[in-house]
Amino acid sequence: MEFISEFIGQINGIVWGVPMLVLILGVGIYLTVGLKFMPILNVGRAFKLMWSGRESSGAGEIPPFQALMTAMSATVGTGNIAGVATAVFIGGPGALFWMWLTALLGMATKFAEAVLAVKYREKDEKGAFVGGPMYYIKNGMGEKWAWLGTLFAVFGAVACFGIGNAVQSNSIAQVLESNFSFSPLVVGLIIMVLAGGVILGGLKRVGKFAGALVPVMATAYILCGVVILLMNLEGIIPAFALVFEHAFTPSSAEGGFAGATVWMAIRFGVARGVFSNEAGLGSAPIAHASAQTDDPVRQGLIAMLGTFLDTLIICSITGLVIIISGAWTSGESGAALTSAAFGQVIPGGSYLVAISLAVFAFTTIVGWSVYGERCAEYLFGAKAVLPFRLIFILALPVGAMMELDFVWLLGDTLNAMMAIPNLIALAVLSPVVFALTKSYFSKEKSALVDTK
Repeated sequence: MEFISEFIGQINGIVWGVPMLVLILGVGIYLTVGLKFMPILNVGRAFKLMWSGRESSGAGEIPPFQALMTAMSATVGTGNIAGVATAVFIGGPGALFWMWLTALLGMATKFAEAVLAVKYREKDEKGAFVGGPMYYIKNGMGEKWAWLGTLFAVFGAVACFGIGNAVQSNSIAQVLESNFSFSPLVVGLIIMVLAGGVILGGLKRVGKFAGALVPVMATAYILCGVVILLMNLEGIIPAFALVFEHAFTPSSAEGGFAGATVWMAIRFGVARGVFSNEAGLGSAPIAHASAQTDDPVRQGLIAMLGTFLDTLIICSITGLVIIISGAWTSGESGAALTSAAFGQVIPGGSYLVAISLAVFAFTTIVGWSVYGERCAEYLFGAKAVLPFRLIFILALPVGAMMELDFVWLLGDTLNAMMAIPNLIALAVLSPVVFALTKSYFSKEKSALVDTK
C-alpha cells in the first residue's frame, strides 16, 4: 500500500505540476481574451439571467437556476473552508491572490464549458437530456476523439467516490466528532439515509434540493463572514496588503508558519482555487447540460456565476478572516486553521465553521452523485444509473470511518486527470464558443435597436 501511495503521490506531483497550472491558466487566458473579457464585464447581466432562470425557458430536465445550484452544491464544499486554509498555510497570504486570478480566468472557462455542454447534449434512452465533456468531445470533436471522452468519464466515475463521497462524509464525521463528540459511524449512517433520500429521487429531486438549500447556506455563510470582517474593519486593508505583497515576494517564517516561496503561493493558490470552483475540471457542465434552455450562451452566463460566487466571494471571506486573525502563523492547517481563525475573532466561531463545513460537504455529496452517475451512464448506459446510486450511497458510511490520506491523494490526482481531456476540448472547440457568443450578443443588439 505504501508503494501505491508513493506512486500516486508522484503522479499527483506531475499532474498538478507546472504543465497543469500553465494549461489551466493558459486556457483561461485564451478564452478570456477570445471572448474579449465578456464574462468579467457581464456579471450583472448574469445575475439578472440567474434570477429569471428560476423558471424553465426551453427543453431540458431542470430550470437554469436549479442547474446552477446543482453545480454549486458540488463546488461549495470543503474547498471553501479547508482548501483555502491549506493554500494560505502552505503558500502564505499570497496564495489568495492567485486564487482570485484563477477565478477571474475561470469564469471564461466555466462559461465555455456550459455553452458546449448545452450545444452538444443528447437525449438518453429514457428521453432525458445528458451532456458534459464526454459528449462535447464526442459530438464536437468527432468520433475519432470519443476515446478522450471515455477517458474523462472513467476518471470522473472513479474520482466521485473520493472527492465527492469519502472525503466529504469523512470531513463531516471528523468535524462533528471533534466539536460535538458524535460517533463517526452514526454520522456516516445518518449521511447515508439523508443523502440516499435525495440521490435516489434523481436529478429533478437533486435540483429542487440544491435550489432550496444552496442559496440559504451560501447566503448565511457570506453574511456571517461579512459581519466578522466589519467587526475587524481595521484589519481589512493590512490583510489585502499582505495578500498582494506575498503574491510576488516570499513569505518569511513566522510563528508556526514555515515560510513560503512565490512558487508555493502560485501552485497552491491555483490548485486550491481550481479544487474549490472546479473551473476547467469538466464537472459543472454535466449539471448545466440538463438545464431547461434553448440558448447555450444564456446558460453559460448563468454558469460562470458559480466561479464568481464560490471563489471571489466565499473563499475570499474565509481567506481574509484567516489572515486578519493571524491564525495562519499558528501552525494549524486545513479546517482546523479556519476553525481557529473564526474562533479568535468571534465567540463560538469554531462552531459556525463546523456547521458550515458539515452542510457544505453534504451538498457536495449530492452534487457529485449526479456527476458520477452521468459518467457511469456514458460508459455503461442508463441501466447503470440505479446500481451506481446504490453503491455511491452505501459507500458514504465507509468513507466516514476511513483514514483518508490516500483517498484525498487519489481523488485530487483524478481531478487533475479529468481536467486534461476537458481543457483540450475547450481549446479545440473554442471557435464554436466564440461564434455562438458573437451571434447571441449580435441578436440581442439587433433586438434592442428594433425596439427603439
